[in-house]
Amino acid sequence: MYGYTGKILFVDLSTGQSRVERFDETFARQYLGGNGFAAKILCEHLVPGIDPLSPENMLVLAVGPVTDTLIQSNCRGYIATKSPLTGLYSDSTFGGRFAAMQKRTGFEAIVVTGKAPQPSYLLVTEEGAEIKPAGSAWGQLTLEAIETIRSREGIKDLDVLAIGPAGEHLVRFACAVHAFQSRDAIAGRGGIGAVMGSKNLKGIAVRGNIKTEVASLAAVKTVVRENSEQVKVGTKGLAEFGTPILVQPINTMGLLGTRNVQQEVFAQAQAISGERLKDLFWERDTTCFRCSIACGKDFRVDEGEFAGIRAKMPEYETLFAFGSMADVDEPAAIIKANKLCDELGLDTISMGVTLTFVMECVEKGLLSTQEIGRELTFGNYHAMLDLIEATARREGFGNLLAEGSARLADHIGKEASRFLYAVKRLELPAHSARGLKGMSIGYATATRGGSHHDTRPTLQYDPNFDRKSIEGKPAFAIRTQNFTAVDDSLTQCRFTSERGFGGMLNEKYAQMINTVTGWNLSV
Repeated sequence: MYGYTGKILFVDLSTGQSRVERFDETFARQYLGGNGFAAKILCEHLVPGIDPLSPENMLVLAVGPVTDTLIQSNCRGYIATKSPLTGLYSDSTFGGRFAAMQKRTGFEAIVVTGKAPQPSYLLVTEEGAEIKPAGSAWGQLTLEAIETIRSREGIKDLDVLAIGPAGEHLVRFACAVHAFQSRDAIAGRGGIGAVMGSKNLKGIAVRGNIKTEVASLAAVKTVVRENSEQVKVGTKGLAEFGTPILVQPINTMGLLGTRNVQQEVFAQAQAISGERLKDLFWERDTTCFRCSIACGKDFRVDEGEFAGIRAKMPEYETLFAFGSMADVDEPAAIIKANKLCDELGLDTISMGVTLTFVMECVEKGLLSTQEIGRELTFGNYHAMLDLIEATARREGFGNLLAEGSARLADHIGKEASRFLYAVKRLELPAHSARGLKGMSIGYATATRGGSHHDTRPTLQYDPNFDRKSIEGKPAFAIRTQNFTAVDDSLTQCRFTSERGFGGMLNEKYAQMINTVTGWNLSV
């Protein structure tokens, strides 16, 4: 098959055994890759009703037919599981180079089940899987652990996805981190890191040299050439400022959640805007494997109480979660919060929105400073930073925060649930559930719950889009969820696909798939 090797690797950490299953073109055409493969595998193999943190849960890492080809921005890693935060199917994508290296192992999907008898990491090569002792990597921060595993294998640029202390302590929204050159990439949502931690799995490393064969290289080059200008134009703002470019325009629309969404205009938005951040902190641009956009930025803080910090740029969602939602207008404090989450292995959206939920509970008299152990009020970023670390290690009140805002609301009782900003127990991102009617129904019907990667907000920010009326929004949610399911099955970067190829399924996607596979799919 063009675009596929036809192999899926199953690894049982409990027994140390692995096996390879093969699939044919019929399977590939039905499920495509990434999201489709993972949904099919989990549906077929997971026993209903299991505890997401039990050995019976599975992790599926899957790639798509265009991965590691010339198609623009094709190197999104994809990982899915049953979420310990929501109890639902959950998946997350991440950048860097991991997906290309997984593709080169020859395994379109890597399925991990069981629990290793000791802290371990998994090495996958063309020959199959090896389970190795994590040793000193267990207990380390994410990037330290990645370097330890690389050193252990003697490969300085080995592609590794690793968890930090939050995953080891089973924080329900713990994430996993991958590093490619200077680009940190985060599999952020739904508690992927906690599932890895529950399996004593510190990291997954991939290494291979198998080439992806395409049906027509000339036709693939034509697809790339015909869409390159639109990709360039559509991603210009991201290339210049990264996702923080969204802060000012979305705030101007009156859609930027502030003070736990008590309001949706942040008076200090300019202080945390993309333009301001670049002016104050920009050090260099970073990019994923074979991507021309370079939407990632490295920051350096030279002045003030956080002087000396060098870190990855906070994304727009993080500026919302630790900035406007917390009523914090000190950008260096948000950079520090983002760095802590990346190092400890925490989803910035769930962490920040859970903290701002607590801030409002304090404001409403439902929680006291004595119960929390700190004066966690809106604007108090010092308490916020302390509690990020406490959450990752489940210390003190951090043990309750580690359960996520919905379970914390159940613990508090009283009227606490009124102040939740979550759907299906997943904290909501920075795209208004009130102001964007397409997102309202999108969150309600998303497989992940409060995720902006099922129904998409991007088209709704167009000035010609009717954001306020409910008319036509169910159809909009359906069409964008169909688009994102295919996009995550390919697996292509959302920025390139939406802004270059289109935010709904169209002939360009059918052409893209057909030139790689040799099929004749219609839209």
